[in-house]
Formats: sequence, C-alpha cells, structure tokens
Amino acid sequence: MCQQTAKPLINHRVVFHGAGSMAEAIVRGLIARSVIYADNIVMLNRSSSERLAELRSRYGVTGSNDPEHKNEYMRTSPVIVLAMKPKDAAAAIRDLAPLLKDGQLIVSVIAGLSIRTIQGLLGKKQPVVRTMPNTSSSIGLGATGIAFSKEVSEEQRRLSLNIFEAVGLTTVIDEERMETLTGISGSGPAYIYYMMEAMIAAGIRGGLSKEQSAELTVQTVLGAARMVQQTGEEPAALRKKVTSPGGSTQAALEVLDKGDFFETVIAAVSRCAERSREMGAALEAELTSNEEKE
Repeated sequence: MCQQTAKPLINHRVVFHGAGSMAEAIVRGLIARSVIYADNIVMLNRSSSERLAELRSRYGVTGSNDPEHKNEYMRTSPVIVLAMKPKDAAAAIRDLAPLLKDGQLIVSVIAGLSIRTIQGLLGKKQPVVRTMPNTSSSIGLGATGIAFSKEVSEEQRRLSLNIFEAVGLTTVIDEERMETLTGISGSGPAYIYYMMEAMIAAGIRGGLSKEQSAELTVQTVLGAARMVQQTGEEPAALRKKVTSPGGSTQAALEVLDKGDFFETVIAAVSRCAERSREMGAALEAELTSNEEKE
C-alpha cells in the first residue's frame, strides 16, 4: 500500500504481539488511512516465519519471531498491542513483564481478559487499554468498544482511539459494560448473517436462484443499515414507513411477532453477554492458577 507524504497521526513504533487476522485487520486500516507509516509497525509471533513473511510482503511492516529481536522491540516500543490467542496470553504477558518500562502502553484485543488480570500478570500497574473489536474491522467497518485503566494518560487515550478509528467506529465504555457490548457488536455480525441465511433460503424455496436470492438479501441488509445511518431516523420509525396496515410487510412482521422475534433477539444478546462473562471468569481463573503453579 502507498504511504502518504502527510505526517501520520502516530509517528513512533507500535508492536503487535500476535499476527493473526485481527492484528492484520488493524494494521491494514492503520496503513490504508495513513495513521502510521508501515515501517513503524512491528508484528511478532511465536514461530510462523511464513506468516510474518506474508505480512512483510503485503504491508511493508517489520516481522520477527527471533527471541532477541522480539525482546528488544517490546523493550523499546511505546505501544504494545496484545493480539495473541487467549491460551497463549499468560505466558506471553509474564514474559513481557520484565521488559517493560513505566508508561509503556499495553493495548489488549484478547476477549475476556480484564484490565485487572493483565496488570496482575504483569505484576505492575502498567497503563492498559482493553478493547473488543469485531470482524468487520477487516473491511474498515468495525465497531470497537474501548475501556481504559486509570493509569492511561490523555495522550495515550487519543492514541488508542486513533488506532481503532482506523478500522471503524469506536465507543468508550466502562469496563464492566464490555460483555454487553460483546453481545451487541462483538457477536452481532453473526446474528445478521444468520438472518441473511434464512432470507436466502426463503428466496430459493420461493423459486429464485441461489445467486439472485443472495444478491437481493445482501443489498437489502446493506440498504437498511445505510438508511438508518444516513437518515438519522430510529429503526422503528423506518419500519413503520414500509409497513402498510393490512399489507404484506405487516403480515410478515406478524409471523415474526408470533415467534417472539423481538424478545428472542434481546435474550440472545443477553445470553451472549452472560456467556462472555463466564468465559472471561474461566480464563482469568485458569491464568491465575497457572501463574500460581509457576
């Protein structure tokens, strides 16, 4: 991707500790929007040189899994983004702890891992930003919830927002609301995909080709979302505008109401949030247990 001549918003090194799909989505957005120059991005992983070579070729970033180089990057970089798999988090954070200087910013995209646990594993009150992006970040249309530890400075807050605004919308929330956000935007794309699956299936059963049904469904969902976004009207108001009394749309909505569609969606979001809390608690208990054993 081409770099712009304008001064980027971030002009120092950012290290991604983990080089999976979410890390790549964020990096893609940062470079595409000229938030940071590619040569100020370092991507680290445990062992896959092939993956790092792919990222270097695709984005022009630095990539390494050499232990000495990795330690030096983490020791000297103002921002370290934790993007490894949850199962690898405890060991990675523990290894990171002795390398850190006061004030280095830790940004986590690890689901379920609280600020308190991250600081506990580090053994110090390092400034920590906890985030929950969703998969639409990969096309620049993500929705990311962000929570800050009290040690995060105003400058670090702005920097963190710049990073995630490069891949979509950001919302600052209290950390205890992170699971609710997970239920809405973190897992939300799956609910929409599921409804799209049903709409496509209905079209096919009604005689449309799979391609026709899919194309119409995708455009309908895209158009509906854009209508809410661009008109500023409430979804309920827009729904009423396309629902004529006694008409076909009303008939369809009555079927959804018989299945308690509205409350079922709310229940699904609530259960997702509850399960996120359960998984977070289990992860934290496991990490703490491993820490005590070692």
